[in-house]
Amino acid sequence: MQTPLLIFNECGIYCTQADVYLDPWRAVKNAIITHGHADHSRYGHQNYITQHLNVPIIKHRLGTINVTGKDWNETFTINGVKFSLHPAGHIIGSAQVRVEYKGEVWVFTGDYKTEDDGISTPYEVVKCNTFITECTFGLPAFKWTPQTEVMTEVNKWWSDNKADGKTSVLFGYTLGKAQRLLKYLDPSIGKIYTHGAVENMTEVLRPMCDFPETIRITRETKKEEIAGNIVLAPPSAHGSTWIRKMSPYVTGSASGWMAFRGARRRRAIDKGFVLSDHCDWQGLLESIKATGCERVIATHGYSDIFSRYLRELGYDARTAVTQYEGELEEMGTSTTETQHNEEL
Repeated sequence: MQTPLLIFNECGIYCTQADVYLDPWRAVKNAIITHGHADHSRYGHQNYITQHLNVPIIKHRLGTINVTGKDWNETFTINGVKFSLHPAGHIIGSAQVRVEYKGEVWVFTGDYKTEDDGISTPYEVVKCNTFITECTFGLPAFKWTPQTEVMTEVNKWWSDNKADGKTSVLFGYTLGKAQRLLKYLDPSIGKIYTHGAVENMTEVLRPMCDFPETIRITRETKKEEIAGNIVLAPPSAHGSTWIRKMSPYVTGSASGWMAFRGARRRRAIDKGFVLSDHCDWQGLLESIKATGCERVIATHGYSDIFSRYLRELGYDARTAVTQYEGELEEMGTSTTETQHNEEL
């Protein structure tokens, strides 16, 4: 039996022919990285290859590393295997990895979304034989409202809170979600303040996107200055001593999980906005169909349910165990991310 082009082992997704891993979770010699989130780009690899927009992001997060940046659709060959990176639309610099050898094509999506958020390079369909897909929100219950409608709701919430004399504290993942929110906040309502971790990452991304002006909250920032304005903060700031400076305040959270009844209440959030950096159920199915693939490997998320449904549709579908944390990432509870969120 022929060895699959990509296999899953104890270190990650491995291409034996090229001796290269895709988003490995243990230290390896050669790693191709799809994007900058902590569960996909880890410290300790000897050599990193990633999309050039992601280079400053992972350097910021990982420090001094040996990294090579590639352009979109640029083909590079390793021991006869052709690789190229294609937009995943998940966050800025996020890529799908296309792998071709002897006429066989596999695509690893990493994390992806098909809605154009206006800050990430829009998702691109890549034809393949085998498609490795996340399914973080792989249930029919997940159906996203268009981003424009969600951001209109966010700005109205902020405006209403200001009229009531309260500060709006909006939680979003430090890399990706926070900048997506920032891009569409309406500065005519008031000033936009940021938690240090959000500001640090936004500074890295400003050369890549036109964001509104922000003000970093420091120990010297006075409570009266913040009053009535909006504050972007990581989920880990909720319930911390840091947030007391915002009082009186109203909390909001932007996450795909807000689609679940009770999610807002369990997290003690005043207002939930359904906004995800992952595909909803229909987005996943449409993406898979568009690739023309015959085989699907479902990784993190509702992989068992999703792959079972794909088999009913006639796909050769199975699951694979990884250490990616798509679900935790949306909730802001990734253990790796927490350490970044404690910065001031």
